[in-house]
Amino acid sequence: MQVAAAAIRGSHVSNTFRKVRVLHAIRQGEIGGGESHVLDLVGHLDVDKYESVVLAFSEGEMVTKLRAYGVVCEVLSSKRPFDLLVWPRVKKIIKKYNIDLVHAHGTRACSNVFWAAKSVGVPLIYTVHGWSFHSVHSALSQKIRLMSEKFLVKQTNLNILVSKSNQKEGLEKLNIPNSAVIHNGINFSKFDPSRKFLLSRKDLSVPEGKIIVGMIARLTEQKDPLTFIKAAWLVNEKQLPIHFVIVGGGELEERCKSLTNELGIEDQITFAGFRSDIPAVLNLMDIYCLPSLWEGLPIGLIEAMAMNKAVIATPVDGTQELIEDEITGRFMNMQEPFHLAEIIAEVSANHELRHRLGKKAFEFVRKNFSVDKMALQTSSLYEKLVLPK
Repeated sequence: MQVAAAAIRGSHVSNTFRKVRVLHAIRQGEIGGGESHVLDLVGHLDVDKYESVVLAFSEGEMVTKLRAYGVVCEVLSSKRPFDLLVWPRVKKIIKKYNIDLVHAHGTRACSNVFWAAKSVGVPLIYTVHGWSFHSVHSALSQKIRLMSEKFLVKQTNLNILVSKSNQKEGLEKLNIPNSAVIHNGINFSKFDPSRKFLLSRKDLSVPEGKIIVGMIARLTEQKDPLTFIKAAWLVNEKQLPIHFVIVGGGELEERCKSLTNELGIEDQITFAGFRSDIPAVLNLMDIYCLPSLWEGLPIGLIEAMAMNKAVIATPVDGTQELIEDEITGRFMNMQEPFHLAEIIAEVSANHELRHRLGKKAFEFVRKNFSVDKMALQTSSLYEKLVLPK
């Protein structure tokens, strides 16, 4: 991990006789990839050194869990980036808790906290969980998003990228200053395939004897669940013993259900909605799919690999740092349901192949993506920004 010298010249110095107080800001309180990252990071920072306060811009399961763990959470309702109305309220929160460092997770969070951090002279870290500009957006939208990101990365003391590909793109398109790469990590005691889970096929309405192919993600444009459903229809036409499970909610949920009904495969797909027992759900699955249009470093994919599952995903951004095609998983062509259906049919028909892919995936993520390593790398950057030199 390389950090430019300027990145560690934080002007704010914390009181050495108390813990460093970190304000973690995230766009929403529901649980997704970035929110899971915050949950794990907050839970694995050294409690003798750091005191975390979490700011979310909506209520949700993540906030509920953190509060149950005794973590202080503030919620400011906002669905907009660069929401000037919340800026002064963020400033009050920073002052209220005597915050030493602000850590923004994601574009929207950074856009709504950077002004407050700068106005009180508190160092700001921005973790980029995937850039907000993508080729699937219109030319105008891409330009606006690119300008926004270019502005934000220059307001911070340090920018953390969750994948090398994101850092490379940031350097090429944004001339991003002061950057470091810290890969997402997960809790292996939670995502452990040797554990016993109580969740059954019956709980997910999956018939016995069927291979389970699943997708666990927000049902949004980014994750492209419609391609997954079209592939399910194509697989069903082959009359293979496969049942599909979709876990998660989002703005495309109703459209996904409508398409399923239109294709006449409602008996072959279970919509399980939002669930908090993801390790148990993954334990039941045989194959995990992630047909995303873009990613930073997908935590859901790491979780599936840690659970010893054969995975299929698009070769986007940080996903390429997780999958070696035909070794730790399989790559599918983006927005091509015929190709996805072909790979699903191949992998589902070959038990030895599924076992081999899952084993290699398990070994790879166990070696490289632990939450303890992620927390240690992150805290070392915190220290360089806030502790006396």
